[in-house]
Amino acid sequence: MNLLALQQMKAQGEKIAVLTSYDASFAALSDKAGVEVLLVGDSLGMTIQGHSSTLPVSLRDMEYHTRCVANGAKNAFIVTDMPFGSYQKTPEQAFENAALLMAAGAQMVKIEGGAIMLDTVRFLVERGIPVCGHLGLTPQSVHQLGGYRVQAKDEATARRLLEDAKALAQAGSGMLVLEMVPAALAAAVSQAVHIPVIGIGAGKYCDGQVLVVQDMLGIYAGKSPRFVRNFMQGAANIEQAITDYVAAVKAQTFPAVEHSFE
Repeated sequence: MNLLALQQMKAQGEKIAVLTSYDASFAALSDKAGVEVLLVGDSLGMTIQGHSSTLPVSLRDMEYHTRCVANGAKNAFIVTDMPFGSYQKTPEQAFENAALLMAAGAQMVKIEGGAIMLDTVRFLVERGIPVCGHLGLTPQSVHQLGGYRVQAKDEATARRLLEDAKALAQAGSGMLVLEMVPAALAAAVSQAVHIPVIGIGAGKYCDGQVLVVQDMLGIYAGKSPRFVRNFMQGAANIEQAITDYVAAVKAQTFPAVEHSFE
């Protein structure tokens, strides 16, 4: 799997299945089950390390877990989150840190933010580092946003998000994650940009879906968000649960209305 193949999937209307991954064993299992993209998410700060947010995660943490995932995956495309503080200062800082993640096995890095990150996106892409944008609920800004809440619910903020998405695509972003935004807005964004749009709590009309693997297996101790479905229910084992998740994304039976926001 590569970025061109993912873009072709969008063009052909085939949904993209994405899961977070933090180690070689789950990477290999997800790969075997047909997951096209493995996201080495800074969500590991909560699911693996037990923090209340993603903010304490370090660049060294992300480099280590990226290397683990790359050792287990054979076919899936690997995207790694750049952790808080590793890219916001200058484009040069972002490049230096992104290069470490690429050397560890990432094939793309993900950064949060809209218009303010355009120069950084251009700087990275021009130097050979593919970038995935992230709009809507941006977990690294959780304190500024006032918690984990649905974003872009009014006309002005929805319009701004749509313009940010277009600008990120024009700046060279190869993919975009939309988190916790109204389904209708996510549909509009997916139609407006040429790059794959991956939703989490953003409705069924995105080009693909992503979940935190612990959430979709029902093994995370925290409260499950509304957009999560426990695929272990009715599954004989973890591999079947992940296979069922991929199938549900492809068939557009997940997410359903109850997993989306208006």
